Amino acid sequence: MKKTVSIVIPCRNEENYIKKCVDSLLSQSYPKELIEILIADGMSTDNTRAIISEIIKDNPSVRILDNKKFSAPSGMNLGIKESKSDIVIIFGAHAYADKDFVKENVLALENEEVGCAGGVITTINDSIKGEAIAEAMSCPFGVGNALFRYADKESYVDTVGFGAYNREFLINIGAFDEELVRNQDDELNFRVQKSGKKILLTPKIKSTYYSRGDFKKLWRQYYQYGFWKVRVIQKHKKPASIRHLIPLMFVLFLILGGVASIFSNIIRTGYFSTILLYLILDCVFSFKISNKKSLKHFPYLFVTFPILHISYGIGFILGIVNFYIFKSKRLEENNKKISR
Repeated sequence: MKKTVSIVIPCRNEENYIKKCVDSLLSQSYPKELIEILIADGMSTDNTRAIISEIIKDNPSVRILDNKKFSAPSGMNLGIKESKSDIVIIFGAHAYADKDFVKENVLALENEEVGCAGGVITTINDSIKGEAIAEAMSCPFGVGNALFRYADKESYVDTVGFGAYNREFLINIGAFDEELVRNQDDELNFRVQKSGKKILLTPKIKSTYYSRGDFKKLWRQYYQYGFWKVRVIQKHKKPASIRHLIPLMFVLFLILGGVASIFSNIIRTGYFSTILLYLILDCVFSFKISNKKSLKHFPYLFVTFPILHISYGIGFILGIVNFYIFKSKRLEENNKKISR
């Protein structure tokens, strides 16, 4: 028997992207009568709801849910609760899916060892700056071994971007933690692995994501990733992967190494040599990507890589201060306001 699938899309003020997103899910190769699309809207104030209402007129499989808590994880959980399907796929309003996206997710979950399935997310943008940001987010130098950004072969991983789960299993492990503004999928997939199941990444599952188009939004996005990653680690007593700690170590090196270099010529030489090596790698990867695209991308790439690393690292440090040292809710509330 073919399995039924619910695609849950948390969104808020996505008038520029929601139609293409939903259209891609309405055009799947998987039997349409087995798919429902649940859009958990965080009470959008732009034309998002009007656009969804127009889509619903001709597509009864699409439903809009009022997410009065606003946040992404609360929207995800609302969709999971309303779903009655065998499989739940979490998708993003800022993205669109390949025609075989649902079919390949269903096939991947036929393996009983797999608790979560996902695929490779191609990152794009329309502007030169946005394209540079997208390319940096798909480069190992930018995102380490986050394989869902660029992998070309099937493997077991620690997390995926748009995860698919058997609904009963998802409910049994507790669904999404609504405390987390960011990294809620990482934290959930941590629990998937603790339950004894595996997370499968397969390039056959394809989707495309529109990246942030300016440096300020990119900085805020990765700062929040770093900040909330600390809360995930605190909950589970260990990081899911060593890559999550590398930006922290890099920023600590910049700060502590800079201070120590004032008092020692040897430390100063090592400090500036390491920074020079980083800048050389930045240049090499920026040029390598620019050479395939256009040299106009080079300055934006050169700036994007440090933003990815430093913003995440600073967010991580402030997360440690907030969650471990002060055990304060103040920074947490500020971050929730920013995320909206």
